[in-house]
Amino acid sequence: MSEIEMMNLEEMGAIKNDMMRLEEELMRNHRIDPNLYLEYDVKRGLRDSAGKGVLTGLTEISDVCAYDLVNGRRIPAEGSLYYQGINVYDIVDGLQGRKYGFEETIYLLLFGKLPNKEELDRFLNVMFELETLGGRFVRDVVMKASNANIMNSMQRCILTLYTYDSNPEDISAGNVLRQSLELIAKLPLIAVYSYHSYRHFRRDETLFIRNPEKGLSLAENILLMLRPDSKYTELEAKVLDIALILHAEHGGGNNSTFTTHVVSSSGTDTYSSVAASIGSLKGPRHGGANLKVQNMFDDIKAHIQDWTNEDEVAAYLQKILNKEAFDHSGLIYGMGHAVYTLSDPREVILKKFARELAEEKGMMEEFALYELVERLAGQLVMEHRKLFKNVCANVDFYSGFVYTMLGIPQELFTPIFAIARIPGWSAHRLEELINASKIIRPAYKYVGKHVEFQAMEDR
Repeated sequence: MSEIEMMNLEEMGAIKNDMMRLEEELMRNHRIDPNLYLEYDVKRGLRDSAGKGVLTGLTEISDVCAYDLVNGRRIPAEGSLYYQGINVYDIVDGLQGRKYGFEETIYLLLFGKLPNKEELDRFLNVMFELETLGGRFVRDVVMKASNANIMNSMQRCILTLYTYDSNPEDISAGNVLRQSLELIAKLPLIAVYSYHSYRHFRRDETLFIRNPEKGLSLAENILLMLRPDSKYTELEAKVLDIALILHAEHGGGNNSTFTTHVVSSSGTDTYSSVAASIGSLKGPRHGGANLKVQNMFDDIKAHIQDWTNEDEVAAYLQKILNKEAFDHSGLIYGMGHAVYTLSDPREVILKKFARELAEEKGMMEEFALYELVERLAGQLVMEHRKLFKNVCANVDFYSGFVYTMLGIPQELFTPIFAIARIPGWSAHRLEELINASKIIRPAYKYVGKHVEFQAMEDR
């Protein structure tokens, strides 16, 4: 080893030691006494002591319901979800074989009503024209600096689209609507192309970029662009369409949608707003939960010999709760929800279609395992945590399984969520810009000390 290389190693070691000292200094000086949160009645995570979200705004876009009011008391009820006042069960049941369910839902969220045939045809014509990316953009932006985290690639591409917009800073309702529709139409292309670029440049696999076809639904085009042979079954497209509908919106208080409201209230541009919401959704406590569920089930399958043996399955789930198995977090992922108690309507609907797809794919053994874990886990979690509130499965419980059956790679699990949720973000952004006039600025209580300043030579 040369003298220069030795010096570099010594310098790197010194820098590493300096960084460790800085980290120790950081941790030593940023710990807040947890008792202070109780003393000042701080709503941590914007939740009260009962775990209910603190009211921070008004919305007409969607309603998340988990309780009935009986004689002035809130009684746990089967969950329900309304988009612009329409129950999501009715939206799904009312499709009656139509393939543009997600597009109809986009229209509903943005314009407050379900379209008639003429309105839907006009809307689809607009979306078909917007569902494109120029070759230069794909080459110079999407394919540059590819990485395994497609959410980061999507953020970068969305922020770059700002420079391709002739009027990016205009936040009038009409211009923001135009920008929103363009991003809704283009995000599936950005996600799929980013994934193919990552596979090609980082895994040395064959690169193929397939343009979407006019006349196909967003769900159909995602499958067409993703698969090497571009083929998919009618049921596969239907199930993905339903999954997109169920993930399209979930009230103004979820982390990424609240991010939309907060950032939009500052008056910033649409591209910055959407990029911020994607950054929120990327977090494993939000959009990454379905991947955690899928990884947990891979672990369960590897450690349980008989998937039908209730005692064996229950024993392993107890190990997970005891932090003795899987990721040692003590969490059974996909179980429990901040609002829903008896049931999550999105999970109920998606489970039905997961069963249909499992039958088509010959994966009923896996589906039966999911169903068994769902049945056992709720009670085990309640007993382990000494809860009186019912614990139900949430939409993440089956979504990863559905995506796996559809051949969607894990790198695209959360991006699919983003593709589904951007109509909701867009509706909330427009609602914020049209109705609100103040920047969102919650208060933080200072609990540090005021100290006398010391000059450098006195420290």
